[in-house]
Amino acid sequence: MQQLPETMRENVRLLGELLGETIRDHEGEARFGKIEQIRQLGKTINQSEDDDPSALVELLEELDDNDILPIVRAFNQFLNLANIADQEYGASAEAEPEDGLKAMLLNFSETYGREKLVEVIRNLRIELVLTAHPTEVTRRTLIRKYDQIVTTLSDQQRGNLLSFEKDKIGGRLHRLVEEIWSTDEIRAERPTAVDEAKWGFAVIENSLWQAVPDFIRHMDRLCSRHLDESLPLDLQPFCFYSWMGGDRDGNPNVTHKVTREVLLLGRWMAAELYLRDVQGLYGDLSMLAASDELKAVVGQSDTPYRDYLAGLRTKVQATLDWAEATLKGQQPAKPDGIIESREDLLQPLMLCYRSLREVGLPHIANGPLMDTIRRVYSFGINLVPLDIRQDGERHLNVMDELTRYLEMGSYLEWSEAERQEFLLKHLQDKRPLFPTQWPVSDEGAEVLATCKVVASEPREALSTYIISMAQQPSDVLVVALLLKECGMGWNMPIVPLFETLDDLDRSAQVMDLLWQLPWYREYTDGKQTVMIGYSDSAKDAGKFAATWAQYKSQERLVQLAEKHGVDLVLFHGRGGTVGRGGGPVEKAMASQPPGSVKGKIRVTEQGEMIRYKFGLPKVAFASFSTYVVATLRATLEPHEAPQEQWRELIERMAQASLEGYRRVVRGHPQFVPYFRSLTPEQELGLLALGSRPAKRKATGGVESLRAIPWVFAWMQVRLNLPAWLGTRQALEFALQEAPATLNDMVDNWPFFSSFLDLLEMVIGKADTPIAAYYEKQLVPKELHPLGQELRADLGALEVLINRIKKQDALFESDPMLRQTLSVRKPYIDPLNYLQAELLKRHRSGKPFSEELERALKVTMAGISAGMRNTG
Repeated sequence: MQQLPETMRENVRLLGELLGETIRDHEGEARFGKIEQIRQLGKTINQSEDDDPSALVELLEELDDNDILPIVRAFNQFLNLANIADQEYGASAEAEPEDGLKAMLLNFSETYGREKLVEVIRNLRIELVLTAHPTEVTRRTLIRKYDQIVTTLSDQQRGNLLSFEKDKIGGRLHRLVEEIWSTDEIRAERPTAVDEAKWGFAVIENSLWQAVPDFIRHMDRLCSRHLDESLPLDLQPFCFYSWMGGDRDGNPNVTHKVTREVLLLGRWMAAELYLRDVQGLYGDLSMLAASDELKAVVGQSDTPYRDYLAGLRTKVQATLDWAEATLKGQQPAKPDGIIESREDLLQPLMLCYRSLREVGLPHIANGPLMDTIRRVYSFGINLVPLDIRQDGERHLNVMDELTRYLEMGSYLEWSEAERQEFLLKHLQDKRPLFPTQWPVSDEGAEVLATCKVVASEPREALSTYIISMAQQPSDVLVVALLLKECGMGWNMPIVPLFETLDDLDRSAQVMDLLWQLPWYREYTDGKQTVMIGYSDSAKDAGKFAATWAQYKSQERLVQLAEKHGVDLVLFHGRGGTVGRGGGPVEKAMASQPPGSVKGKIRVTEQGEMIRYKFGLPKVAFASFSTYVVATLRATLEPHEAPQEQWRELIERMAQASLEGYRRVVRGHPQFVPYFRSLTPEQELGLLALGSRPAKRKATGGVESLRAIPWVFAWMQVRLNLPAWLGTRQALEFALQEAPATLNDMVDNWPFFSSFLDLLEMVIGKADTPIAAYYEKQLVPKELHPLGQELRADLGALEVLINRIKKQDALFESDPMLRQTLSVRKPYIDPLNYLQAELLKRHRSGKPFSEELERALKVTMAGISAGMRNTG
């Protein structure tokens, strides 16, 4: 078996030893001994042939209640520390993330020519949308400590350390581990939407602020050395946006006041960061030589750059003071002379840049000054322009209230043609439609108040308006009318989000009708973003059928956009898990339909994935490199469209999968009670998770449950059902009907082979004996046959995967992943067994202490950490 890299193994060992010492010091030798006994037994069971957990279960059942919390905390923290070692290695020089970019540039420059490659690089636009995560369980104070450990481990890798430096680093690591052990892992209070936005800003301040200019500088150097072309100063390969404080879909906690506060926080945070930059430049740019252009502005001066930057510093300080006073509720009138656009920042910085270049000081011009200019292009005046997202039904209800009040009839009862006629008439009418005063409901008033906030903000502070559950062209037009009536002075891009299977199938038809409307073509200026929903489509139809529906939808939209001459950007609403469209960036990009990338892509990055990919400058740098390589490859070397026989087969496979999935989730009378008794779905309420409720509506069954907690609950019990249910039926159908075509798809269609790779990873993370243990402890006996059926389904699917991939066991082509999962299993398994026991006690109605409730919460956090995703 391939071993983990030496550096990673050494870091895991070191952190494990420090944790052990800390536990021994704080909990005593006896308790530490029990933890070690459980750990060693878990490893022994994992390495044995029969994999019989009865000895471990027996040991755990004999634990005193007082021992349970420290034990689950120990295993939880070990898994977090293992993740840290993994993260540090991924961003280390040993992993050499930039090598892939350099090799690709050299390869593509030979294949496509330097000019073509440089043109594509200059037009790269990778839009990353930061979103909060409703099942992010780790406290942010601990995230900061984990980040400090990563940095300290990196320091330890430096060569030629003096002995006192080694001691200092060792002491810092020990101290951090002790701080972590002494900190409560579980939040006591649910974060607000504003708290989530602050966390997003912190990622920018602590990581992206440095990583973005560093990476662009690196790209520029590579292009200069290997392509003989420098990149322009205004290059924006990465653009960042946010849903935190703007995503009100099913979240009553995101109000128009929250949105206004988050936008203001962004202005304040941006001003603070730019002020630091300008103060640094004020100290750096002490030179005398200046261009005539600069001298004409500042006059005679021994320090022309400082004199000139003093004005910018005053302006940024005024912006900071105004934003801070407004946030404190002092509501000062907006003063003249504050930063209102990128140009307010760029104009003085660019003048200094031009002057330095002109007087022969290019190295100074290309130093921190250039970094600040690139930050302005990347982060603008509020760091991350905000997307507004709202459920389409809310807009319809507002319009219905209006038409009823104006005695025009019920908007909800009109046909689609009648709605479009009404909306287009009033969109083109210069007179207002909305009365000054009318008895609108509280829900309707909130929709209108949000539109008014959007209309009052600087254009640069906002991005797009996203409509969840978009179904008809009128769903887009009604948003345009609401914005117009609320005073909008510019054409905010409106993005339909197609989520369910039916909506995905209808997406091209909807966009075709929209793009045929002259008014809408003029409104969009030939540019359109369409969002593809991964989470809800998978929950609606199962992973296999949804994945094929997403592919077809994108394919049709790309063809349609070309027909209408529309510049289309596909917005991928991916989650962290495979069940919600997640997975490695390279596989995701390689499996896109041909022509769907073209150097531009927009993707959500969610919760813990933001932390894993962008939480530290070195980690972010590596992630940027991966994104650029994958996007360039998908742009320049898109895979050919699938062959007709592949299409015919996968269409029938998808139908078999859909029937298999819905037969269980929708058709089996015992499915909902089985799900609710087996998983900790009901207990999720104990955790102070994100600001968004777990359900879109207070009432309703599984269908109203959000996709994220749906995935989270199944992941906790190690069955991972949302990512594979229905897939066995698809593969069995293909093997029976067209085995040669199936083999051809595996060998020659990256979309399909990537799907199988991700499916293999999901199955490898599942554990049917543990799921059976939950069933034994928690599920009424009359429901057990369903559980046996599901586990048999998963077992049969594993056999099929191995057969199709022509391997004897999972992960033959990825032994590193197999080793990683093997190392984590002895630490996750005890958490699962203890969680099942704690759930049983919690549901019994007998007294359940605060300590045990906390232990139950920690098991959820630990299993999430061990599985490397929360939902």
